[in-house]
Amino acid sequence: MFWGATALYLAVGLYLALGPNFLVGDALSRVASARTVLFSRDPHLAAIGFIFTPLTAIVQLPAVALSPWWTGITSYGLSGIVMSAPFMAGAVVQIHLLARERGISPAAVWIVTAVFALNPMIVFYGANGMSEAPFLFLVILAARRMIRWCTTDDVHDLAAAGIALGFAYLARYDAVAATFAVGILVFAVTALRRGRRRIRETFWPACTDMAVVIAPSLLAFLGWAFTSWLITGQAFAQFTSRYGNSAILDQSGGGATNPVSAAGFAIAEVFALGWAIPLLLPVVAVLAWRRRDLEPLVAVVLFGSVIGFAAVSFVTGSTFPFLRFYIAAIPLVVVLAIHLAPPGEPIHERRAGPYAVARTLGVLALPRRVAALVGVVVVTTPFVTGAFMTSRTFAPQEYALEALVTPDRGGTDRAHQEAIIATFDTERELAGYLDSLELPDGSIVMDTVYGFAIFTATTRPRVFVVPSDSDFTRILNDPASAGVRYILAVPNEGRGESDAVNRRYPTLYDTGGDVATLELEIPNTGDGQPVWRLYRVQ
Repeated sequence: MFWGATALYLAVGLYLALGPNFLVGDALSRVASARTVLFSRDPHLAAIGFIFTPLTAIVQLPAVALSPWWTGITSYGLSGIVMSAPFMAGAVVQIHLLARERGISPAAVWIVTAVFALNPMIVFYGANGMSEAPFLFLVILAARRMIRWCTTDDVHDLAAAGIALGFAYLARYDAVAATFAVGILVFAVTALRRGRRRIRETFWPACTDMAVVIAPSLLAFLGWAFTSWLITGQAFAQFTSRYGNSAILDQSGGGATNPVSAAGFAIAEVFALGWAIPLLLPVVAVLAWRRRDLEPLVAVVLFGSVIGFAAVSFVTGSTFPFLRFYIAAIPLVVVLAIHLAPPGEPIHERRAGPYAVARTLGVLALPRRVAALVGVVVVTTPFVTGAFMTSRTFAPQEYALEALVTPDRGGTDRAHQEAIIATFDTERELAGYLDSLELPDGSIVMDTVYGFAIFTATTRPRVFVVPSDSDFTRILNDPASAGVRYILAVPNEGRGESDAVNRRYPTLYDTGGDVATLELEIPNTGDGQPVWRLYRVQ
C-alpha cells in the first residue's frame, strides 16, 4: 500500500512539474533553501532559514545533493515531490492501520483508506512538495497512537504520539495548537481514570503523562527558537522578520479585515474539505457516550485544534485565505466515520499501563442500512472537495488545476488559471539566460524574496550573491568593489518592499540608484510575479 500510494503521488507530481510545469511557490522556496545549504557561495546549514520550520527542507537535502548532475531536480521542484509523496503515502498507511485496529470489516477498511488517499486535496498535496504532507502524516500518526493509548495506557503509545507531534512542529507551526490540546486531553483522561473522587491519587500521574506527550514539542519549540535567536537575533522570525508571514501579509494585504465574514469563510473552507463533519460528529458523540468509548474524542481534539487554529488565525487577520490550511478536516471525516462502528477487536499493546481498560466489543453496531447511508455520505466527500477546488474564491492555490483537468472548457478564469500554472516560467528562462553569460562566482546580487525560483533553476548557483551568504551585506553596500557585475531588481512595492536590494537602494529599480545602469527588462508571464530588471553595476 505504501509503495502504491507513493507511486501514485510521485506520478501526479512528475506530471504537474514536468508537463504543464505547475509548481507551488512555497514548495519551490523550500527547494531553494535546501539548495542554498549545499550549493550557494557560502554553503552552511543555517542557510536553510528560520522563517519556516526546517523539516520540509532538511528532508530534501539528499535529493538536492544530486542537482549538479541534473538541475531539473531543483528547477522543477522534484526534490520536493520526492519528499511529499512518501510522507502522504505514510499518512494513508496510518489511516489504514487506524481502521484495522478499530476492528471494522476489511471492506470498510479499504473504503475509508481509499476515500482518504484519493481525495483530490490529498493527491495534490502529496504531489506538490508542500509541508502539508509531512504534517498530515505526523498528526495522523499522533492521533492513531493517542487512540491506542486511551485503551492501553501504554507509555510507548503516549511517547510515540508526543514524538510525532514534536516533529509535526518542525513541519508546520500549526502543531502548537495540536500539542496544547492533546496535552490537556491527556491530563484530563489520566486524572479522571478512577473517577473524580480519587483525583488526588491521579493528579501527579496525569502531570507525568502530560509531560511525556508535550515534552518533544516543547523541546522542538524552544530548540528552534533558541537556534534562530542565536544565529539571526530573532527567536520568532516568522513574526518579526521582514521576510516573515506577518510582513508578507502587510505587504500583500492578504489578511482578513472583517471578522464576521472571515469566520463565515473559514466555515465554508471546512465544509469544502469535510462537509460530512456536521452529520457525523453528533452521531459519533452519542455513540461514544453510550459505549463509554473515549477513542473518538482524540480525533475531535487533535484535528479540531488544528482546524480551529487555522480559523482563528484567519479571522484575526494573521494568515491567508488558503484552503490547504484546513486540510485536517479530511482525516477528521475519515476517522469519525471509522468510529461510527464499535470496536471489533482488542488492541494488542506492547506493555499495558496501570489504567488500561478492556475494549467493549461490538456494542451498538449500526444497522446495515444506516451504515450503507453513512458510507455513501463519506464516499461523496472527495467529490465535494473536488468541486470546491475549482473555485477561485475558496481555492485560490488549487483552482488552476481545472485548466489541466478540463483543458477544452473555456471560461472567464481560464487565462488566470494558465498564468498561475506558468508562474515560474519567466524565472526559469531568466536563469537560463544568465547561465549563458558564463559569469564568474559572485557576479550577480539578488534577493530571494522573488529570486528563489531563479536560484532553483540556475546551473551556476555560485554566481549569485544571496542573503544567506555571510558577506551579503558587505557586497550589497559596495557591489563594484566586490566584483559584482549585475544586480537583479524587482519593483519596490508589495512584497518587493522587503527585498534587500530595494531596502538598500530604494530607487534602483526605477533609476539605477546611482550604482548601476539598466541592461535588460524582462516582462513576466507568471501570476503575481514581478517584471524583472537586470542592472549592470557601474
